[in-house]
Amino acid sequence: MRREIFAGSAAVAVLLLTSGCGLAEKPPGKGSAVQPVGDSQKIGSPYGADGGDGAYGSGSGANPAYGDSGSGAAPAGAAGKNGPAGQLKVAEVPNLGGAVTDSEGFTLYRFDKDTPKPPKSACEGDCATAWPAVAADDVTAGEGIDAGLLGSVARADGTRQLTLAGWPVYRYAKDTKAGDTLGEGVGGTWHVLGADGKPAAAAAADKKAPAQGAELSVAQNPMLGGILADAEGRTLYRFDKDSAWPMKFGCLDACLDTWKPAKPVDKSKVSGIAAELVGSVKRPDGSEQLTIDCWPVYLFTGDKAPGDITGHNKQGLWFAVTDKGKKAKAAH
Repeated sequence: MRREIFAGSAAVAVLLLTSGCGLAEKPPGKGSAVQPVGDSQKIGSPYGADGGDGAYGSGSGANPAYGDSGSGAAPAGAAGKNGPAGQLKVAEVPNLGGAVTDSEGFTLYRFDKDTPKPPKSACEGDCATAWPAVAADDVTAGEGIDAGLLGSVARADGTRQLTLAGWPVYRYAKDTKAGDTLGEGVGGTWHVLGADGKPAAAAAADKKAPAQGAELSVAQNPMLGGILADAEGRTLYRFDKDSAWPMKFGCLDACLDTWKPAKPVDKSKVSGIAAELVGSVKRPDGSEQLTIDCWPVYLFTGDKAPGDITGHNKQGLWFAVTDKGKKAKAAH
């Protein structure tokens, strides 16, 4: 009996050494406090199945950099020309990726001629009619917004304007309904605002570009930072009900209809992640699955395009994987 116990212990030791896998990751510690942002979106399935002419006035001497202000009134339904934005959110916009919106879904913008350090607005007078400054009052961070990036700057008229990552935030008077993005590219200096304060279009381009020839690479996401993607740019996820050591699978049977085990990769064809974090494991059905830092990783069937992260934080159990092999922070 002693010989059998010793033999079993040796087998475990060999598996530990050959796989490079240590003890399961400890629960993450508390991070810095952030402003409360409300509840995350509630998911039904336990597995997360869800599938112009550019002038600012009508008279002569119009400035194309400001955009057409129309009547000069605030967008219909918005919270007043200089009203608060309420709870900021991130909405996916075709060709632009994640765009910051106010609580009513109106798109928010940034101006390249402003400065973030120190925050300063270069949009006054007629410009401010076409591009109403978003007031800093009563603004909170919703889904996808880092509360630590929110701030304010004093304008020339004494009011305080919302800033995100230091950039003053605006609406566009020509946007008349939620989801409009008519201000994108006006004058070459106005852009839909991304969650990191950068133009949303630039962030979208970054996150969709997997490293050329790599079977596993790091994509930069404006909300999550560097996260792992397969050769097609699809986001990889891990499941909290799996475990790294001993390796156990919490995603079985019906779960696999929604979360597809990622296939192993050639370690010589990975980019942006340490090769020693990359491995594989045999599933109960005999198939091989990619592991990152000993955690099995999956693709989400709800993601429809490279760079999508719709599976992130599903039920508080599924998370994109960072370039360090850890689970990405919850995007809220």
